[in-house]
Amino acid sequence: MIAAQPEDSAATPLIVGKLAAGRPVKAAWRNALGGLTFQLGEGEQRDFLKWNPHGNGIDLSAEAERLTWAARYAPVPRVLAAGSDEQGDWLLSAGLPGGSAVDERWRREPLIAVRAIGAGLRALHEALPVDDCPFDASAESRLVRARAAAEQGALDPADWHEDVRAYAATVPRALELLADFPPIDRLVVCHGDGCVPNTLIGDDGACTGHVDLGALGLADRWADLAVASWSIGWNYGPGWDDHLFEAYGVPADRDRIRYYRLLYDVSD
Repeated sequence: MIAAQPEDSAATPLIVGKLAAGRPVKAAWRNALGGLTFQLGEGEQRDFLKWNPHGNGIDLSAEAERLTWAARYAPVPRVLAAGSDEQGDWLLSAGLPGGSAVDERWRREPLIAVRAIGAGLRALHEALPVDDCPFDASAESRLVRARAAAEQGALDPADWHEDVRAYAATVPRALELLADFPPIDRLVVCHGDGCVPNTLIGDDGACTGHVDLGALGLADRWADLAVASWSIGWNYGPGWDDHLFEAYGVPADRDRIRYYRLLYDVSD
């Protein structure tokens, strides 16, 4: 899913003003499915409100459940409230220290940012307990969703990254490749969407936390690493992969990277 900071003034849902309660409001993020994120307030007391129109396929209640669980173990947003009204669904959470890894400062200092992303993912994987996690993000479960989407005609290779289309140009071929599950390297609680914007970095260049955990669950760690290494190329340019893997503490596994990038495009 491609996302970006809003370039214009988006129509503000009514719930934003209600929850802001007089605090300044800043549009912070917009995803390709019409979802919006707003910063309410400023400084250490700021909160963030995620809002999605009904029927866009994003389940904020699932994210709230995952955040509530993960906050017991790792620096992730603390859920303050969640709900739904006639305009859409919303999730209010407390802000964390630091800023997004796509902030302009880190675009100018990609080596620091990439190392923070790698070290941050390793810290997240070490902190979240596998034995206590109730959420499944395995390749098997994601393939089930992909097959269901294919049966409904909802998969279109034109939506996939060109890297993926180079070796999986059709839906049947993609599903065939995904059915060949690679052995699990290490089972962890994965973030679920390890893209660059979902890592927060402090002024000292260290990871301060993670956001957007709606897909969190048990999976091979390469489900996160494949997407993180892909995303650093989109955001900082080519040539940074080795720094990410070095900071995480693992050599690149090209076969698993290829598999999980295909899975990400087809099932998410």
